[in-house]
Amino acid sequence: MSSVSKLEELKKRVFFTILMLGVYRVATQVPTPGVDGGALSSFFDGMQGSLFSVFNTFSGGALERFSVLALGIMPYITSSIIFSLLSYSIPALTELQKEADGHKKIQQYTRYATVLLCFFQGYGLAVGLENIRSPNGLPVVIDPGMAFRLLTVITLTAGTMFVMWLGEQITERGIGNGISLIIFAGIAAGIPSGIRDTFNLLQNGEMNIVNLAVVLGIMLVSFWIIIFVERAFRKVPVQYAKRVVNNRVFGGQSSHLPIKINISGVMPPIFASALLGFPTTISQFIPQESPLKNYFTSVEQLFFPGKTLYNLVFVALIVFFAYFYSTIQFKTDDVSESLKKNGGFIPGIRPGEQTAEFLNNIVSRLTLVGAIYVSAICIMPAILFNYAKVPFHFGGTSLLILVGVAIDTMAQAESFMISQRLDTAYKSRGKYSGVKRF
Repeated sequence: MSSVSKLEELKKRVFFTILMLGVYRVATQVPTPGVDGGALSSFFDGMQGSLFSVFNTFSGGALERFSVLALGIMPYITSSIIFSLLSYSIPALTELQKEADGHKKIQQYTRYATVLLCFFQGYGLAVGLENIRSPNGLPVVIDPGMAFRLLTVITLTAGTMFVMWLGEQITERGIGNGISLIIFAGIAAGIPSGIRDTFNLLQNGEMNIVNLAVVLGIMLVSFWIIIFVERAFRKVPVQYAKRVVNNRVFGGQSSHLPIKINISGVMPPIFASALLGFPTTISQFIPQESPLKNYFTSVEQLFFPGKTLYNLVFVALIVFFAYFYSTIQFKTDDVSESLKKNGGFIPGIRPGEQTAEFLNNIVSRLTLVGAIYVSAICIMPAILFNYAKVPFHFGGTSLLILVGVAIDTMAQAESFMISQRLDTAYKSRGKYSGVKRF
């Protein structure tokens, strides 16, 4: 009976998660007042490779439609990253994070920073939209002015806070990480249109059966590689010393410390895409008569997605951010100190500084392998399109997020069921052995 009830609870969590994601997708269709949707869509057709195209992918097309969720969850993610960096570099925040309720306080600060970022980004978007026109010469903003700017700022800020609340609700009452699932839903929403465009190219003769078979084959291989690497980890052996407490012996067990190959996840390509998209983004808002227009246009052409220079710089940035973010995700000093406090040690390595140095070497090598793997997945579609002339509508970063989030969600559902089985077995053992649980 207990296992049946837990299965029902898992079904309720899955249903709640699907319901919240459905609410999110409906909200992305609600437009922001004062914007010509047709003119904005025409403008976005020429924005491929810019920072807006990256954000538009993660928002499920909400930015392209300039809906109330146009900013999406990116301001919250940016604030979280900022406070992660500050917590790593500022001693006061480091000590606060170690307190019992320190995590809640930092989370609250992150929300405040999210609101500030939404105000700045919302105002910048409103001003930028007032200065642009579609390729047909139509203004994107119907009635520009301070009233439009204030309304846009308030609307977009409220939309981002609503998305953040949805993510927290999914994390607490659903299954999986809410923020990751929202990004997953935004990317997955573009799959039907990508399939439709592929078949349109096939019918128009712009794509043949051979190219389609190559695309499908490479996608299947990419899925297999992503699943294999994301589930792979290095096992570092750990031995726990024996301790005698009240004439009872504890410890003396052998275990292992799992370290993922791709510690930094999908954050490096996201940061790299954002940096490389800045020249294209800034160029869109510079007037044609400005002398800076030609300079930014030449830079934009050099760093257009798919070109050799773009790929080289993109890979370099991915490697840099992979090393940078891995030091935040896996703090070897903290792991070494935790092992030392619990009587654990790595065989042949002294506890303390030598353990931290040993783990640093392992993390450094694994991060290099992970960065090469992420770089290969991310630039593969561009290489196919530019050199092999094979149309590829799904970016490598999108594939990483789709597969990675799906794996994490399934792992959490499996862990939920395993924990409930262990709890049921423990209760049964206590019931029949006469052991009381406190």
